[in-house]
Amino acid sequence: KPNDIKKYVSKISGPLLDRIDIQIEVPSLEYSDLSKKTDEESSCEIRKRVNEAREIMQKRLANEIREDGKPITCNAQMDPKHIRKYCQLDESCSKIMENAFNSLGLSARGHDRILRLARTIADVDKSENILPSHILEAIQLRTLDKKYF
Repeated sequence: KPNDIKKYVSKISGPLLDRIDIQIEVPSLEYSDLSKKTDEESSCEIRKRVNEAREIMQKRLANEIREDGKPITCNAQMDPKHIRKYCQLDESCSKIMENAFNSLGLSARGHDRILRLARTIADVDKSENILPSHILEAIQLRTLDKKYF
């Protein structure tokens, strides 16, 4: 099965895969997992956190315009100049990004996508600044292609 997955994923071009913001592998569940009661967050609670993060993002980007003249309504739409403005990293975050860039062979597009995703994770955390934990989580959510290539 892992070889089948690798064969399938290898058919997807690197530049195309690079345009997918979140790349995670979701393992299949056993029936017993579906019938267990959990203390997980409910969908309503998750929706509330997502809506709060969107409000934070929309307030920050309210007066920003993309290079094509359209308004920016979410972090994923930020152009490079907006990424540099709203995704500033402290020294520890910069070091993490540098290590990821070098060890994972990230493209410039992949680098910027990780920063946008880290900004979104920080917004969900209601954090004004991007923290190392946000960068690390964003990197984990963007490296499916590195597992199979």
